[in-house]
Amino acid sequence: MFFKNLIKRPFSGESSVPVRKEEDNPFYALQRDINSVFDNFFKEFELAPFRQGFEGFSPKIDVIETDKEIKISAELPGMDEKDLDVSVNKDSITIKGEKKAEKEDKGKDYYRMERSYGSFCRTVPLPVEINVDKVEAKFNKGILNIVLPKTESALRETKKIAIKAE
Repeated sequence: MFFKNLIKRPFSGESSVPVRKEEDNPFYALQRDINSVFDNFFKEFELAPFRQGFEGFSPKIDVIETDKEIKISAELPGMDEKDLDVSVNKDSITIKGEKKAEKEDKGKDYYRMERSYGSFCRTVPLPVEINVDKVEAKFNKGILNIVLPKTESALRETKKIAIKAE
């Protein structure tokens, strides 16, 4: 009798090598369950009011570049212009702010006071040289709009490249 006759031949689509999946191993299953417990531990609790004081917030901004200027728009709901600080140098612009809110509610049988604080700092790198003397910032209804005009040398350095079809 030949050795090859003792080996079972697989049918089409059947593997001749036994395969053991990681999911079948009890240690992998235990590790997966423990990881899941740690990953989901804080999801069961509503910690958003506590987290904001530690993490602060980061406003959403839009940056648009045109031929003559760069426009930045930042969403800052619930803030006033006196809470903001905007500074610009030759290669970046920085927007800083601090948000403070207090709500007090008094009733006959209750008293509720809520406070929330947070600060942010966003720095946007500028791709071209800016005329810092002509930068304008306007704040209206929670939206900060900043216009950064490009310098004459930055405008001259722009070169259109012709695209050739093949």
